[in-house]
Amino acid sequence: MNVAHEHVSVLLAEAVAALAIRPDGIYVDGTFGRGGHSRAVLARLGAAGRLIAFDRDPAAIAAGQAIADPRLTLVHQPFSRLDEELERLGVVQVDGVLLDLGVSSPQLDDAARGMSFRYDAPLDMRMDTSRGQTVAQWLATASVSQITEVLRDYGEERFAHAIAKAIAAARTGGAVATTGQLAAIVEKAVRTREPGQHPATRSFQALRIFINQELEELTRVLPACVARLRAGGRLAVISFHSLEDRIVKRFMRDESRPPVLPARLPLRAADLPPPRLVLVGKAQRPGADEVAENPRARSAVMRVAERSGVSV
Repeated sequence: MNVAHEHVSVLLAEAVAALAIRPDGIYVDGTFGRGGHSRAVLARLGAAGRLIAFDRDPAAIAAGQAIADPRLTLVHQPFSRLDEELERLGVVQVDGVLLDLGVSSPQLDDAARGMSFRYDAPLDMRMDTSRGQTVAQWLATASVSQITEVLRDYGEERFAHAIAKAIAAARTGGAVATTGQLAAIVEKAVRTREPGQHPATRSFQALRIFINQELEELTRVLPACVARLRAGGRLAVISFHSLEDRIVKRFMRDESRPPVLPARLPLRAADLPPPRLVLVGKAQRPGADEVAENPRARSAVMRVAERSGVSV
């Protein structure tokens, strides 16, 4: 059964406000999804403004075609290619970048995508269904140690090794090819789980993050965002997973501090190059009303930073 859900953009008003949009500015939405944030940005841009929206999901790009706005440029690429694509488009600097990380509701709710154990469907999990290896293909050849590492590092799954051995054992009777098969294997291998959480939650999350290289993509794009922001431009990142938020938090923290120089170097603090970013406010989370209306927002956290006038 495939139950469609409309995607609800998390922290919509807060994210758009964080960008401090200039009517004639150039902005990047690194994760178009179903266009909630993009539409809100366009509503605040003037005739001379421009929005460049990335998404690696062909379905998201197809949905974006419905927006007949010459100020919008859709790019079917992962946001890790931000630098190359802006170069191709002749855009030197931008006034703001928004990254809304993780998986979208349409991806979770479309059984054919294989991202949820709620439906028995082909075990795919790719965000870009036009390229790359599916989870089923990877599990068919991955070693127990490789599966263990993925479940442990990307899902923080304490039963990672037991699950990996169970998957390897199940393969001897045929491929683990569907979400139902995988969920059943994990459920038998996991001895206990947090109340209210399905035993396969962490495993599905880990495999999705791994197969889409989500943490690596994030690590690559953050420096590119800072390099492309003009002075005063804003970077806003919404995370839904502790591993994502940790990367964002550390990156913004490090970029907002002066460089660390060797001890006893004869330099005054005033002689040190200033940091490239200035943190803007504290981390924001959805309010109780938003979580009640959209339970998937409950783990969201947004961090914002502004580009300083430093060009290095």
